[in-house]
Amino acid sequence: MDITIKITDRDGVPHEVSAPTDMAMNLMEVVRTYELAPEGTVGTCGGMVMCASCQCYVLSDTDLPEMQDDEEAMLSEAFYVKANSRLGCQIPITPELEGLQVELAPES
Repeated sequence: MDITIKITDRDGVPHEVSAPTDMAMNLMEVVRTYELAPEGTVGTCGGMVMCASCQCYVLSDTDLPEMQDDEEAMLSEAFYVKANSRLGCQIPITPELEGLQVELAPES
C-alpha cells in the first residue's frame, strides 16, 4: 500500500509524493528516490545516523516513532536545528504516516 506525503524541497517547492509502505523504506530514501534534493546532498552517510544531511522539519501533527539517542545526539551537532527537526533516515515509511508533511532543512 502507498501513502501520500508532502515534502517541501530546499527551494521551498512543495511535492506531493507516493511512498510504498511495504518496501522498508525511510523518508530519506523517498527524498532520494524522487530526487527532491541534488544528488549527494541527502543521506550522505547512507542512513547510519552519522550525518544530518537528511534533516527535515515535521510540519504535520503526525505520530512519529520516538527519537532514539543517536538521532538526538546527531541533531545536537547539526546546523539549522528546530524543535520539529528529525532525521529522515530515522522515519520508516508506515501506513500511519499518511498525510505527513515535512520540509527539508537547508544544506549545511
